[in-house]
Amino acid sequence: MPLDEIARINQAFWEDEVSQATGYTRPWLDLERATVEAYASGAIAVMPDPYAYVYPRSVFQRVAGQSVLCLATAGGQQSAVFGLLGANVTVFDLTEGMLANDRIAAAAHRYPVRTIQGDMRDLSALADGEFDLVYQEISLGYVPDPLPVYREVARVLKPGGLYRVAHCNPAVQSVEPDSWDGQAYRIDRRYRGGQEQNPGARSVTFVHLLPAIFSGLVEAGMTIEAVCEDPRHLHHPADAEPGSYRHMLTYVQSYFAIIARRT
Repeated sequence: MPLDEIARINQAFWEDEVSQATGYTRPWLDLERATVEAYASGAIAVMPDPYAYVYPRSVFQRVAGQSVLCLATAGGQQSAVFGLLGANVTVFDLTEGMLANDRIAAAAHRYPVRTIQGDMRDLSALADGEFDLVYQEISLGYVPDPLPVYREVARVLKPGGLYRVAHCNPAVQSVEPDSWDGQAYRIDRRYRGGQEQNPGARSVTFVHLLPAIFSGLVEAGMTIEAVCEDPRHLHHPADAEPGSYRHMLTYVQSYFAIIARRT
């Protein structure tokens, strides 16, 4: 399926982010196998920074030998965790630069990876029932409706397979670190769904309300098993600078993840 205008704009945005080596595009070349094994086994409760947003532990247990799809995740980051744990990793992403970083991480850590470029709303390059687990970060905010993605994920999952998908909290999606006023972070926009209105933004993003986030999974044929807090919201580092992204996450519940099973 040819890319639509939204996908083309967002693809250009992320290629530029890769060229600037921004946070979510940097492959985790210093990640150690001992760290991910300690997390998966429960020896440590939370992955250390900068890996803390890899969660929950349950999806990383017993993944050795399983077929795992990292769908529109950070370049060379989550795929490295699964690769080091012995999973058979496929990465599907809109941006070739991100996929290149997944290959760089795989070469550095010496595990195989398959990379496929495309729009997350069209996974026709992948076979029905191919994966035990699909792992997706907060990338659904770059498509107008999560339902087409949910349906494609349900199709490529094996019966009983798991889907871990992170979402932005729509109630506070508009909150930015620079809204810190010395005492609190401000919500200065009305609560609404649809395309975000950010003058000057280089990407096209959307707010998905709770019915689309949760009921869409049920409509796509999946059963919701758990809702998980991003651990960064519960960790309050004393050195976090007020007005920084790291500090904001200790005040604002920005992200959560859902675990759903293909029924």
